[in-house]
Amino acid sequence: MSDHDKDVDAHSGTETTGHEWDGIKELNTPLPRWWLITWYVTIAWAVVYMILMPAIPALPGLGTNTPGVRGHSDRVNVAASMDTLRTARQVDAVKLVDASLQEIETDRDLQQFAMAMGESAFGDNCATCHGAGGRGAKGYPVLADDVWLWDGTLDGIEYTLRHGIRHSEDPETRFSEMPAYGQMAMLDRHQINDVVEYVISLSHEEFDAEAAARGAETFEIQCTSCHGVDAKGMRDLGAPNLTDADWLYGGEREDIYATVFNARNSHMPAWDDRLDDATIKALAVYVHSLGGGE
Repeated sequence: MSDHDKDVDAHSGTETTGHEWDGIKELNTPLPRWWLITWYVTIAWAVVYMILMPAIPALPGLGTNTPGVRGHSDRVNVAASMDTLRTARQVDAVKLVDASLQEIETDRDLQQFAMAMGESAFGDNCATCHGAGGRGAKGYPVLADDVWLWDGTLDGIEYTLRHGIRHSEDPETRFSEMPAYGQMAMLDRHQINDVVEYVISLSHEEFDAEAAARGAETFEIQCTSCHGVDAKGMRDLGAPNLTDADWLYGGEREDIYATVFNARNSHMPAWDDRLDDATIKALAVYVHSLGGGE
């Protein structure tokens, strides 16, 4: 077809393909040269990549993808990197085991390693109950404040981690047991209500004065052996301070009533047989750093 026979669109001056639909002509606009060059380069790159790298999915008889002439494997590389990291960490882990908790906190490099290791272990093992960052929840202690049922020192935290709380299989576990005054029929409902009013009065909330006065007498007989005559608790027994506004199971009347009636004797695992010494020490340092350490 000569140039004179070519159909050229009158409006754009571009040659058409000769196709026309409802008076609309299809223009034969060539692709930009830069676009064609880019396209050809990507095709060439794809061919080179398929030769060098694992690329083509499993073929009949091959059983897996083509390995490529470089023999590259991300899985092998990641495994090698993990082995290298474990070896490097093992050196620091040995230092962690050999150092005392106090030495760890005064050695900047060792402390940073312990903090990183402890944060990771906390997320894997402790955050399910205590929450991210130790924020706690109802029935699970906050680890980021300065309220401790037992011992908030570095050594005390390590001991709790190792032996747990009320862990039946560890003879060295921290143990305390509050009686279920209602279930065991040690107090009737009226007496329990009076004790609740007295306990509420200790934290300066609004209360029934007459009921609280009766409850004070019952409290002195039944509760002071653990919570103390001043109701500020006893760390050795894991008995909480009742004069502050911090409540593990809630400070509403119905919450306190349920505690007195049914008792609250929750458990914490003993991690001594689940985690190695380095991890437990790192956890102790991390928990101590959350803001609630002593």
